[in-house]
Amino acid sequence: MRAAWCLPLLALTALAAGDVAARSPAAAPADLAATGLYSDAATKTVDPRHMAYAPQYPLWSDGAAKRRWISLPPGKPIDAADPDVWTFPVGAKLWKEFSFHGRPVETRYMEALGRGRWRFATYVWNAEGTAATRAPDNGLKGVVEIAPGIRHDIPSVIDCRACHEGRQAEALGFSALQLSPDRDSLAPHAEPVPPGGVDLTTLLQRRLLKHAPRAWAERPPRIDAPSPAARAALGYLHANCGNCHSPAGPLDSRGLLLRHSVAPGAKGEPAIDTTKDRPGRYRIPGLPPERTRLLSPGDPAGSSVAHRMAARDAITQMPPLGTKIADAEAVDLVRRWIREMAVRPHIEAGETEDRKPNTQKEEKQ
Repeated sequence: MRAAWCLPLLALTALAAGDVAARSPAAAPADLAATGLYSDAATKTVDPRHMAYAPQYPLWSDGAAKRRWISLPPGKPIDAADPDVWTFPVGAKLWKEFSFHGRPVETRYMEALGRGRWRFATYVWNAEGTAATRAPDNGLKGVVEIAPGIRHDIPSVIDCRACHEGRQAEALGFSALQLSPDRDSLAPHAEPVPPGGVDLTTLLQRRLLKHAPRAWAERPPRIDAPSPAARAALGYLHANCGNCHSPAGPLDSRGLLLRHSVAPGAKGEPAIDTTKDRPGRYRIPGLPPERTRLLSPGDPAGSSVAHRMAARDAITQMPPLGTKIADAEAVDLVRRWIREMAVRPHIEAGETEDRKPNTQKEEKQ
């Protein structure tokens, strides 16, 4: 029964593997420096034309510290005609550096090729932190110990494609909600905008977004929720789960939708509407089958979303890729939110404490 939950992931991996030869673009440069990240590779000085950024709801990566940059071709803005799914111009580049225990371990690289296609590569840093070379396309296992008995893996190109290419949004952390200046102070592992970095406001001011909703200038996107814990939990699920669990994701047929929409006129909160007191397919071991719900108000132990977030085995864990250590802070947050649901029964989106009077009217304008 539980093995059935792995079938969508296995199918995705098989499809990606079979499609690699037919669709693979030319390989990325052999060295990180050749991707254009640095203006001075010897001193590791990042090109000042690149823009640093930090999503307000970071993806959990086993406690890695991260730095991120994006580069856009001159005169080529991002198209935000679909507020939830930005279209990046050909030649756009993104880098994300992962460090553990103060040492850079890998830098991931994406380059937009057009028509939804991207070039992916991961660069592995040497022990001295002086140079990074491209990892094999099939990745590397156990490159560095990140906790006692746990070692970090470098993803394969297939892993990169499974999470990025052909999804609702390819650049997962660079979006209207993630870059909103109305940042969530309770977001797990929240990071400030880097000095000199960009957010949604600066992108609009620099005209690096076209066709963006005008309302964003005065009312940046945020998750309107009935409590701070609810807002932070919904944001975490959006960032860590919503790219697969979305209307255009590979698991949409499951009916579990965790992606928040910033589109004008979007109604409800899918992460509540599709989970609250709903049974789902997974059954928590040791509990009566009828007790398990995706989110069971007041009952974290009977909520499969929280249970699977806390698990780290191949059959149970969610997300299924990219993490070997459960995010204890996020699990505690989601459990707290679930307990809160029993006290705050009117949990639907729009019934917020901080925007009660005018939220619905404003969203219709």
